[in-house]
Amino acid sequence: MPIPAVRFTDERLANGLRLIVAEDHLAPVAAVNIWYDVGSKHEQPGKTGFAHLFEHVMFQGSRNVGKAEHIALVQAAGGTMNGTTWLDRTNYFETVPSHQLELALWLEADRMGTLLDALSQENLDNQREVVKNEKRWSYDNRPYGSWNEKLQAHLFPPDHPYHHSTIGSMEDLDAASLDDVQAFFRTWYAPNNAVLSVVGDVDSGQVRAWTERYFGPIPANPSIPGLGDLSLPATLGGERRETVPDKVPLPRIYVGFRAPAFGDPRMDALDVASQILAGGKGSRLHKRLVRQERIAQDVALFT
Repeated sequence: MPIPAVRFTDERLANGLRLIVAEDHLAPVAAVNIWYDVGSKHEQPGKTGFAHLFEHVMFQGSRNVGKAEHIALVQAAGGTMNGTTWLDRTNYFETVPSHQLELALWLEADRMGTLLDALSQENLDNQREVVKNEKRWSYDNRPYGSWNEKLQAHLFPPDHPYHHSTIGSMEDLDAASLDDVQAFFRTWYAPNNAVLSVVGDVDSGQVRAWTERYFGPIPANPSIPGLGDLSLPATLGGERRETVPDKVPLPRIYVGFRAPAFGDPRMDALDVASQILAGGKGSRLHKRLVRQERIAQDVALFT
């Protein structure tokens, strides 16, 4: 049975903000997701961790929203919200009852347009410590916690933007000044560097009107930096190994390969092949290593 096509509108405001709206009236809820084209690959040497830092700073208030009030307002409206950071992008999202959609759009617009009005040295220092604690919890003090940073550093050469992880260097964060952080926001958090998607029990025309009202006055950044050539050889040119001592009950082996970029048709074949090899308890590697030879406790994959 063919999957029905999703109907949506796709347009741009005069300031460059891309707006995508898909109506779905099956339930009285609306989802807002704003993606900024900035991730750890956009960070400069000596300034790593900034993209992830802003995932936290963005909830510290703006001109018309107090510290942590964004969260409180969404929750009081019966909604949920969060944000994530990755190599290529940062996104923020809310799911709210559809009659609260205007609130979610206004909140996102207020912090896009006026976050720097509330970004103080105190807020920066506070969130810097939050990120450092997150690194201790998720990387330094977690069993097998260093694997992501280690594997990434082996797969990408030191001068490549993917060489470092999104958490970044704590030394870089300690050295970051308020001016550095403000400059990062001015550069990347612009409407012409963002995609706003709205899905759910909404009216496309009304969404367009609210978006124009709240996001339309925010000026574009005409000088968003470009990225250089990110291409790499398809293979590493040889095997690389590293053994990391850790206080863990069992050794864990991570095997990484360079792969085509997302969007490359070859990734579809790779996804299928990887699922056959290690996608769950019915996969070939699980059957062989866990059930038959009993030399592994588990097998997992990610792409």
